Amino acid sequence: MTEQAFVIVGGGLAAAKGAEALRDQGYDGPLVLIGDEPDRPYERPPLSKDYLLGNAERDSAFVHDAGWYAEHDVDLRLGTTVVEIDPRTHTVVQDDGGTVRYAKLLLATGSSPRRLTIPGADAARVHYLRRLPDSDAIKATIASVRRLLVVGGGWIGLEVAAAARTSGVEVTIVEAQELPLLGPLGPELARVFADLHTEHGVTLRTGVGVERFTVDADGVSGAVLGDESRIEADAVVVGIGAAPNLQLAAAAGLRVHSGVVVDARLQSSDPDIVVAGDIAEADHPLLGPGIRVEHWANALNQPAVAASTMLGGDAVYDELPYFYTDQYDLGMEFFGLVTPDNYDDVVYRGVVAAREFVSFWLRDGRVVAGMNVNVWDIGDPIKALIRSGRPVDVARLTDVDVPLEQVAGT
Repeated sequence: MTEQAFVIVGGGLAAAKGAEALRDQGYDGPLVLIGDEPDRPYERPPLSKDYLLGNAERDSAFVHDAGWYAEHDVDLRLGTTVVEIDPRTHTVVQDDGGTVRYAKLLLATGSSPRRLTIPGADAARVHYLRRLPDSDAIKATIASVRRLLVVGGGWIGLEVAAAARTSGVEVTIVEAQELPLLGPLGPELARVFADLHTEHGVTLRTGVGVERFTVDADGVSGAVLGDESRIEADAVVVGIGAAPNLQLAAAAGLRVHSGVVVDARLQSSDPDIVVAGDIAEADHPLLGPGIRVEHWANALNQPAVAASTMLGGDAVYDELPYFYTDQYDLGMEFFGLVTPDNYDDVVYRGVVAAREFVSFWLRDGRVVAGMNVNVWDIGDPIKALIRSGRPVDVARLTDVDVPLEQVAGT
């Protein structure tokens, strides 16, 4: 290859959409995508949602069909790990000893599950969910066990618990905080999801951690909690969050904090390296500096901006954080960002007890985030309220008879 390539390191959604965006934006030079998984890039939400539930085929998770990469002249290198990035020589080094010279590089290495290090954590039948084989294993487990222990009450833990209960498995969730989803939603809305699961028969143990797993000849058999109580289980799924894969970036000398620090154009501290997806800690035109979220929407939408930057464009990433979940009969979409110190009130539109409502997080009377639960097609006005930055008339905001498009500032 005589011409230096545009190289993408990472094999997930952000990587695949980066390749797509580069071709769509007119780049016709050499393009190499290097991913360490044997499967071509796929989306991760189905792994804990429709695919895990048996409502979607495995192929539905893939970003592109098998022929897309060859048709778009993308050199797709699967099952290959990048072990070094050398910005000085513009070289990517692979685990097989191969090297690729790059003109521009998109780094989209994603995250890895945080792992327990307690006694018994390496036993058989202890599962983590990040990749397709993980989902396959958990899916088979749900079909074959009577009792499942889920450690962690975040989105992954709750979605796996819902899938297992829907299949008739007895489920216990152990969450170290006082409520599941306390971090992303705050105490007001976290209670909605705690009640949802207990009403569907989940045993919810909160405010306590797992001290050790008990193990028999076949693998994990349960857990001993911090209060010395015991839980019997035929299998365990651990969902205690994810850590961004920053090793390559740090070793290459890029500026790293909670993620790889980038500007609004997703440009890293190296002028020839851009970043997208879970690892990007970006300046956001509306939300401010240092915004890093591990949501599907970032992996979907950031690559178009990264591609623009690689090609010398001036696009900025200003999409609001977005995520969604489906658990039992509850469907939800969330827009914006909630942290413990960025809101001072939560108000509701609709009936919370019926789980058909919209909640709004407010700071100084301004909407900073919104979540619609079993209420649909209102994402655009929720985003408009957040983007406006203006105080709203709360009485009109919470009145279901006033269209959100007509909620005016005070």
